[in-house]
Amino acid sequence: MVWSPELAYAIGLLATDGSLSNDGRHINLTSKDEDQLKTFLSCIDRPDVPISRKRGGFHKDTAQVQFSDVTLYDFCLVVGLTPNKTKTISALAIPDEFFFDFLRGHHDGDGCFYSYLDPRWKSSFMFYLAFISASGAHIDWIQSNVERLVGARGHITVSSRSCVVQLKYAKADSLKLLRRLYPNSSVPHLARKRLKIVRALRIIRESLPA
Repeated sequence: MVWSPELAYAIGLLATDGSLSNDGRHINLTSKDEDQLKTFLSCIDRPDVPISRKRGGFHKDTAQVQFSDVTLYDFCLVVGLTPNKTKTISALAIPDEFFFDFLRGHHDGDGCFYSYLDPRWKSSFMFYLAFISASGAHIDWIQSNVERLVGARGHITVSSRSCVVQLKYAKADSLKLLRRLYPNSSVPHLARKRLKIVRALRIIRESLPA
């Protein structure tokens, strides 16, 4: 397989919400957003794969795609994805040229963006961009690459209850990252997440003095 922005985005989704079976051929991606699954299938040129529903935790239904693709499976192994990767995923072999396409997929799969008005400061609109994983080694790798490529360090926190690791970027560093994650509106992305970011950036622009 040949690297492309689309393939890198798909690998980002698989690194978060995807799984490789132990049979050496089957791949699964689960999401609550069917549009995300359609984008994923488009990115790997597999529009023939049907989207099905499955029951998740707390009796919630989620959407999924599951299919056999030895070529993509083997490529995932070369990149560094493995079966049962949740807590063991570490550094991945992503070329710098496609790192931010991968990271956009990672964020769409398991990241979050939130904003709020800080009551301590007049007209202070804050926002954070966060990447989440159950593997500290994987988050360390992301932090190192982001710092090397855009000079943003971020801050890592670990939840004592869930063992979830978060890499958060505050306002200034988020802006550096967002320019690389969304160079234009045509790159593969999850629409509802991008819209949330666009709305926050609009608030910032409107608050600036004329």
